[in-house]
Amino acid sequence: MVLKELPPTQKGRRFEVRGQALREFAGLRSDEEPLDPFALAKYAKLFVVPFEAIDSLSEKTREHLLGAGKDSWSGGAASIKLPSGEKLIILNPTHGKNRHAATLMEEISHVFLGHKPSRLSIENKDHTGKTIARDYNKDIEEEAYGTGAAALIPYSSLKRMVSDGKTAQQIARHFGVSRALVEFRIKISRLWDEYAAKVFSG
Repeated sequence: MVLKELPPTQKGRRFEVRGQALREFAGLRSDEEPLDPFALAKYAKLFVVPFEAIDSLSEKTREHLLGAGKDSWSGGAASIKLPSGEKLIILNPTHGKNRHAATLMEEISHVFLGHKPSRLSIENKDHTGKTIARDYNKDIEEEAYGTGAAALIPYSSLKRMVSDGKTAQQIARHFGVSRALVEFRIKISRLWDEYAAKVFSG
């Protein structure tokens, strides 16, 4: 793998190298070519199913996930693999396809980075009596999200687009991701000052 330009921070460089490896695995030839996580998912043995296909949920649970709780989750992976060896992935149907890209790419990164899945179980209750139910590893989640984001929006092309005065929305449309993900990448790549000067000063 021939490394392209890398971000200025050590953490950013680590995510970038791994993100570039994922892009190379996907067969992309250019740093400006959009990555389709749905096409890549099969190589990670992830089987993405529509939320509507899950018929084992109670009506009350379904209403909560699509209503009051819709902003509390973006996707989930089943802990037990299918007979085919694939892992079942469900994406929040109230989120757009561009947001789905980041969620699915994070799950793909977990697989390629060899992370042990977080498990859902009742562990404890906090001082208010609220159930603490997820075995959450912040470092692992950050690594998967950062790697997936770097694969979706490579630093070298992001830097070039920022230099050309492209807006976050324009960059998001190009890569098929959300504007929020582009702004996240701009900030952690230390490009925000240049971006703000180009976009907001006019």
